[in-house]
Amino acid sequence: MNANWSRNNIFVYLLILVAAAALFLSIFPSGDEKPLNMDMTAVADAVEHRNVESIAISGNELLVTMNNGETFQARKDADISLLATLQSLGVTPERLKSVQIFIEPPSQAGNWLALLSSIGPLIFIGALLFFLMRQAQGSNSQAMSFGKSKAKMMDSDKPTVTFDDVAGCDEAKQELSEVVEFLQEPQKFASLGARIPKGVLMVGHPGTGKTLMAKAVAGEAAVPFFSISGSEFVEMFVGVGASRVRDLFEQAKRNSPCIVFIDEIDAVGRHRGSGLGGSHDEREQTLNQILVEMDGFDTDTGVIIIAATNRPDILDPALLRPGRFDRRVVLDRPDVRGRRAILGIHVKGKPLAANIDLDVLARATPGFVGADLENLVNEAAILAARRNKRSISMHEFEEAIERVALGGPERKSRVMSEVQRRLTAYHEAGHAVVAKILDPENPIQKVTIIPRGQAAGYAWQVPQEERTLHRKEDFMARISVALGGRIAEELTFGDISSGASSDLEQVTSIARAMVTRYGMSEKLGPMVFGKKDEMVFLGREISEQRDYSEEVAEEIDREVRRIVDEGYRQSRQVLQTHGEMLELVAQTLLDRESLTAAEFRALFEDGELPPLDIPPAAPPPTTPSHDTDPDLHPSAEKGPATPPAPAPA
Repeated sequence: MNANWSRNNIFVYLLILVAAAALFLSIFPSGDEKPLNMDMTAVADAVEHRNVESIAISGNELLVTMNNGETFQARKDADISLLATLQSLGVTPERLKSVQIFIEPPSQAGNWLALLSSIGPLIFIGALLFFLMRQAQGSNSQAMSFGKSKAKMMDSDKPTVTFDDVAGCDEAKQELSEVVEFLQEPQKFASLGARIPKGVLMVGHPGTGKTLMAKAVAGEAAVPFFSISGSEFVEMFVGVGASRVRDLFEQAKRNSPCIVFIDEIDAVGRHRGSGLGGSHDEREQTLNQILVEMDGFDTDTGVIIIAATNRPDILDPALLRPGRFDRRVVLDRPDVRGRRAILGIHVKGKPLAANIDLDVLARATPGFVGADLENLVNEAAILAARRNKRSISMHEFEEAIERVALGGPERKSRVMSEVQRRLTAYHEAGHAVVAKILDPENPIQKVTIIPRGQAAGYAWQVPQEERTLHRKEDFMARISVALGGRIAEELTFGDISSGASSDLEQVTSIARAMVTRYGMSEKLGPMVFGKKDEMVFLGREISEQRDYSEEVAEEIDREVRRIVDEGYRQSRQVLQTHGEMLELVAQTLLDRESLTAAEFRALFEDGELPPLDIPPAAPPPTTPSHDTDPDLHPSAEKGPATPPAPAPA
């Protein structure tokens, strides 16, 4: 469209230039020696006095050349010849014999130039008016296009995604299969008086596959699929969002049965009145139009609205009431079976080595969503290509897990002093020994002092099984493991560093959650203290409201202190009892820099390492602890900021 517009403009500009040139030439003729005009009486008088040397005839135009070389232009009558004209003006035949007369063909260029010069002003004015009208028409059409919907339509004849391409969310597929069945057989539901939900709201963490699931619904139903983002409705011009909503729903009705998918609907569906000053802004007008259009649907339109968001708590209540988005489909993080199925989809068509075990990879990636697993497979393929391999082995997948979890490759080029290496080795050994004794349900899978990403050293644990309920002793074990690095420094060097700052944040967060959220304090009892406030407009937590007295706050602080001290005492007792093992693990890390799960287990149980060619028993885990202060202490570990909340029994 822009290329056509440019070509049209060039044509108009060229036409205007030609017209202007013709007008200029007609007003200001070129040539410094243009002949002067002479009437026929003067020509006859000059011929009679023998002052004319020659006369050139071109049609009715005469070019008279005098004896002195001067030239004049004259024009005779069209119906009378030159001789008859001169004789009628008194020139004798004897005088005409002394003049040379030439007859030349009429000049076509002169005729065209005369014609162009006469109509040049008209051409110029017409071209100018045409250009101005085109400009006005273009700006008007551009302004009118603001109100058009920007939804992308996918043809039903070419389904690209089906339910077979989506894994790890069987319950969600079962819910959405009803939508597919309604679009394929609406009379089946209408005969029983059933009404299919007009809107389906898909809720889930980022990367869980909400958009992919919506495409799969359209592919299974084989109907047109309109896709648009919530932010594409709103512009800086007032009323544009509502106009685009109307245009979108009109297109959907013309192509029914169909599916309209609105991604990130929280961009326009936030709670009304949450704008600055509670004003009625353009976003609220767009939301109002969506509400009206969804209410205006009849039961036989065959248009279903599917929306996706990861913030259902900030949506307007009118959007969630029955008759609009009255069905909610949750796409949660996949469990180990779901991750196994997702990995199976993403490795299709990729050359895999014989030692690949997707079950092991699924167990080693707790908390990963579909997007994370896709990135994991892609990173493993990139690593294999970089190493000029023809297939992807388990080693690439293990390293890819570390890259995805810690956000970068190993930083082997980083130079560390011997003091920092020893500090790092004992710190990581402290975490590993305490985890082996107090937290056997989450075994150590890898301990290393090689920096990776922002972590200068880490000890990873992989749970043997995924849990939704966590006991008090589980939290106490996590506190003791997090404190193991700091205590190992204190026992070995007689001093402590600031490198365990992230460990202390994790410990404090877990202990406070045990007291205020989980009711695990015997003194305060089964109560929840504090209420979190959230600004809907900002979409994030900004404060915590205290609904308890100062005396209770002091009691909470004492209970948090008691829990931390208890975990500190347990961790210190383990390291004092197993001091020889702490020393052995630390010295081995200084020699080898990394210990796999099999090597650590053999070192702890047998006191010696297996041969170096033994492969690791399992890939690295995904819930590491690592330092965030590499300058002061490169081996401190970092864990989750808050413990996972147990599900109600």
